[in-house]
Amino acid sequence: MEAESDDNLASQVEEIEALSAIYGDEWCVVDEMSRVYCIQVTDGEEKHQWALCLQVILPTDYPRLSPPIYELNAPWLKGQERIELSRSLDEVYLQNIGEPVLFLWVERVREFLMEKGERDLTGPSSSAKESCEQDDVEGTVTVVMSPASSDTGSDLSPVQDEELPPIHHGEPITDKRSTFQAHLAPVVSVRQVKQVQGKLMENKKIANATNNILAYRIYCEDRNSFLQDCDDDGETAAGGRMLHIMELLDVRNVLVIVSRWYGGILLGPDRFKHINNCTRNILDTCGYLEAKDDSASKGKKTKSKKSK
Repeated sequence: MEAESDDNLASQVEEIEALSAIYGDEWCVVDEMSRVYCIQVTDGEEKHQWALCLQVILPTDYPRLSPPIYELNAPWLKGQERIELSRSLDEVYLQNIGEPVLFLWVERVREFLMEKGERDLTGPSSSAKESCEQDDVEGTVTVVMSPASSDTGSDLSPVQDEELPPIHHGEPITDKRSTFQAHLAPVVSVRQVKQVQGKLMENKKIANATNNILAYRIYCEDRNSFLQDCDDDGETAAGGRMLHIMELLDVRNVLVIVSRWYGGILLGPDRFKHINNCTRNILDTCGYLEAKDDSASKGKKTKSKKSK
């Protein structure tokens, strides 16, 4: 069993390294510990009229015994089209059981997008491109993106007169003279997000960081929706990756900022790994992952009592 597990791990590592080399910045390591990855797939056209994000989780027994767990994310992908693409990916796996399939999946998605582009030359509507609503599995929660440039007094803020929330600082990660450190604060409004940003910028070291990458999620109970946003601060797609981790972990009412001080040596994709790890670590240290686990445990106990 251990030998099979080692073979699976070695195969996964080899496959991920190959995909990273082939797709470059399109390939994203969301959470290395949990083996969560995603890739932005486009139709190959210069304007990229059609695009979607393919997210995968690799089980420990992939590829020998289990398929990857995947999710297709695009505002326009709904109904019959989503079903057809899912069936197509399932067929690819069934034709290659026991073998790595991620490359085949990515290229099948690309073919699907190219075929769609040929059928519909108009592309998705501007409203679909800008839509920030995400299809939830149960269809109960809407995600509302808050513009990064929104005024601090926006009506979207649930509370208008808030105190500065406590700010926690994570353990720094240093690699080749570059240092990464996360900062976390509980927030319930965009106003508090701005307050925390301002407070952190009073620290000269943080203010002089090469990047201060930001992501936050705020749950609006009255609307049963999330107010969320991110800021790359010059590190392309880094804020979006942080926000994606927070969505996967289903954390709420929290702001995370990762400061990066560049040390003069290029880190390549490893910089995203450190940013992601800083985000996950500080959420764990501050009890956000524990709170989620407790909530899930209580839910199971309640269901058990009802069944009795």
